[in-house]
Amino acid sequence: MKYDYFFKLAKEKGIEECELKIYETYSLSFSLFHSEMDDYQVNDGYSIIARGLINGKFGSASCDVWNKDKAEFLVSEIVKNASVIEDDDPMFIYKGDAKYKKINTYNKELMDIPANKKIEKLYELEKLIKEGEKITEVAGVSYSETRTTSTLLNSHGLKLSQKNNYFFIMGEAVAKEGDQVKTGYDFLFSNDFNQVNPKELADKIIEETTSQLGGEPCASGDYQVVLDNSCVASLLGAYLSSVDAEEVQKHTSLFEGKLNTKIASNKLTIEDRPLQKTLFGRGFDDEGVATYNKPIIKNGVLMTYLYNLTTAAKDGVKSTGNGFGGAKIGTSPVFVYMKPGKKSLEELFQEVNNGVYITDIQGLHAGLDPQTGNFSLQSTGFLIKDGKKDRPLDIITVSGNLMKLFNDIKTIGNDSKTFISAVSCPSIVIKKLSIGGK
Repeated sequence: MKYDYFFKLAKEKGIEECELKIYETYSLSFSLFHSEMDDYQVNDGYSIIARGLINGKFGSASCDVWNKDKAEFLVSEIVKNASVIEDDDPMFIYKGDAKYKKINTYNKELMDIPANKKIEKLYELEKLIKEGEKITEVAGVSYSETRTTSTLLNSHGLKLSQKNNYFFIMGEAVAKEGDQVKTGYDFLFSNDFNQVNPKELADKIIEETTSQLGGEPCASGDYQVVLDNSCVASLLGAYLSSVDAEEVQKHTSLFEGKLNTKIASNKLTIEDRPLQKTLFGRGFDDEGVATYNKPIIKNGVLMTYLYNLTTAAKDGVKSTGNGFGGAKIGTSPVFVYMKPGKKSLEELFQEVNNGVYITDIQGLHAGLDPQTGNFSLQSTGFLIKDGKKDRPLDIITVSGNLMKLFNDIKTIGNDSKTFISAVSCPSIVIKKLSIGGK
């Protein structure tokens, strides 16, 4: 009822079809530095994106408050923008699907826990990190929490809404040995506050930081490599950008012309799982298309591109329910799930016997060419010697090609971890990568 005036006015002004996307957010964040609260913020957010079709052209507008004047503003802006649009791509206001699956991504208990209890956990985390051997400073500890309600309404009578919440708690430490100084961090990402264990998180942060001390480059050469799950998650993000149908249509995808063909190791299976019960679950995309779980790569074979309504119309197929964005709708997976193997990380080291374990890669934006898949990235990690993690490595560069890397997967581990980038993946063994050292 609150938004009926917009749809009534849009119809009077000749807008044939239209929609409203409403985002209501609440956020809480605070951080400590040297046991002092150095930041505390509480914010409520509200934004509306309106889109409409008039005379075969699409217009859009947005605002951050709602009243009669704003409804009139949005309608006039849609008409104005549509009159100057030069994009001939087909655009749609979706009529809806027969069924939508409800995904519970909201934990009411998180919102009921008082802020002072959350702050207490942060002080405890900082104290425990300080006690770590060789830790010279706690660079900071922070907590952030977000609640979002997304609502989609359109002139076809479609009404969809989803609510989710989560928190992110992180600590960063500094360790020193001789003249060498290293920093390390770890985090917990969840919507169940009962999972917060300051001792467990502090131990991980201390280990992550102090284990880097004493690092130096290895000899340059080709090595069998274990890629840590965090590195796999980063590389998957770049790799799967090529599954976007728009990139294929623009001839900028590494996967162009490769549908239903083998593009990777037969050990590799990657799925988009929007309906899995995770913090990222979605029953519908930003165009109102019902989502569904789907294999992207199955046993090395590319099974599908990801479509929104526009790119699907261009290829004469149905949208895969992966249309996301504001006024401009792009395409992305909802929750990337890489199927794990059976071996533990320690068993991967035993299999490699002698090689390199890469735990961090940096500079993906500058060091990876999306047109060719070639990359050269500053990295850190450890030698693998006689089947065990050995001395730390510092100031090394790992080079290769994305297509070849995922084709050269030898073994997939069972140590899956879910990252804030909406990727769940384990560590993997790569047959050979070039390592630049000394």
